Amino acid sequence: MYDAYVTDASSRSPVLTVVALCFGGLCAALTQTLVIPIQSELPRLLSTSAANASWVVTITLLAAAVTMPVSGRLADLYGKQRILVVSAAVLVVGSLVCALSSTLAPMLLGRALQGLAMGFIPVGISLMREVTPPSMTSTAVAAMSATLGVGGAIGLPLSAWIVEVGDWHALFWVATVAAALVLVAVVVVVPHVHDRHDGRVDLVGASGLAVGLVAALVGVSKANEWGWTSGRTLGAIAGGLVVLVLWGAHQLHRSDPLVDLRATAKPAVLLTNVAAVAVGFGMMAQAIVMPQLLQMPRATGYGLGQTILEAGLWMAPGGLMMMLFAPVSSRLMGSLGAKITLAIGAVVLGAGYVVATVLMDAPWQLLVATVIASSGVGIGYAAMPTLILDASPQREAAAAVGLNALSRSVGTTVASAVMAAVLTSQTLSLGGVAVPTQGAFRWCFVIGAIAAFVGAALALLIPVASRRTVEPEAVAAR
Repeated sequence: MYDAYVTDASSRSPVLTVVALCFGGLCAALTQTLVIPIQSELPRLLSTSAANASWVVTITLLAAAVTMPVSGRLADLYGKQRILVVSAAVLVVGSLVCALSSTLAPMLLGRALQGLAMGFIPVGISLMREVTPPSMTSTAVAAMSATLGVGGAIGLPLSAWIVEVGDWHALFWVATVAAALVLVAVVVVVPHVHDRHDGRVDLVGASGLAVGLVAALVGVSKANEWGWTSGRTLGAIAGGLVVLVLWGAHQLHRSDPLVDLRATAKPAVLLTNVAAVAVGFGMMAQAIVMPQLLQMPRATGYGLGQTILEAGLWMAPGGLMMMLFAPVSSRLMGSLGAKITLAIGAVVLGAGYVVATVLMDAPWQLLVATVIASSGVGIGYAAMPTLILDASPQREAAAAVGLNALSRSVGTTVASAVMAAVLTSQTLSLGGVAVPTQGAFRWCFVIGAIAAFVGAALALLIPVASRRTVEPEAVAAR
């Protein structure tokens, strides 16, 4: 594949290409946690209500969920490097709009554009096999996959530090500069390859997917605010699911669908995507629960009284572990196979939560639990795209990886809603304010462990896909 597809990379180092792609994925993933340090201040900063300000976070997650499978399909049709350039350019524009915003409407526009740039990650992962020699591919895919978790993990302390030393707009100016560097790197370093395939963009399918996903995920993400049994929540979730069912019927009747549901129904692909939901749930649970427990006032008797910056610094080593364990995952895949590697990663993630249920009395104890859980994420996240790529035809590689990234995004969104529901189900009064009990935090860890272990069980059920044969276009290129 490397020899067959690369056309202008003779003077470009595969290592530099991998570094450029990983840096781009890291910058895109950073946007997910960029505003968390100022989330409580957003109503005042944007002169709006708390309910409206919450959309500054939500709209990025929704845009990312929609764009990942769509970007993958566009990459398969028009070329992966071209879509990477577009994604990087969108990230620059979105970050710049946010940096210049002081009111809600332009901020939401900028944050939506930042979410759309998340398509960079699945497209970059699918490109790895075409621009790296076989000896480097597994490690490159593992490193790129890890950026999904690493970006979110290091975003919190970095953002908190920037806010402490400067104006809050500096968050987005830094993001703008980083995105501009990504754009230059993709144009200069990442080679263009002959990976276009015949077909048309399914605009109706893209619209249906967007409407269905947004409606369902809005219902889930806002359920704690609106009430799980309220008409708005049930209507949004039910309406979204109905639209997705109709969208699925539309896809099955097209010769060139946005998402090939028949290929997605293959056991290897289907079980990997379901496992991705469980592992994504497990990863997001720690990202939500750990910082809250670290920042809980000591007056509760169990809170650890850390500032936002201190909590972020305690969490940061977890992000580094995800990146450090990427090559470990590569070696495990070489010796044990991708599905066993995914199962191992999920088990390690679950073990981190088990440790957290008994070690939650000091920041260093939560650090230990976070490091263990994050190591599992680093191992597991790298295995999922490998399983998908092995079971998918080359002409649909980017779309297939994008759907897998969407599955992880669904898991993180559901985790956010479930963890919020658990933390508000058991509370105590502290100065007239209801705060979660220690038991509520422990239940979150238990649920996260269960989700991770379910992901491990699903991984073991994945049938081993035979190595794909060389496709006709690859033969022609040779």
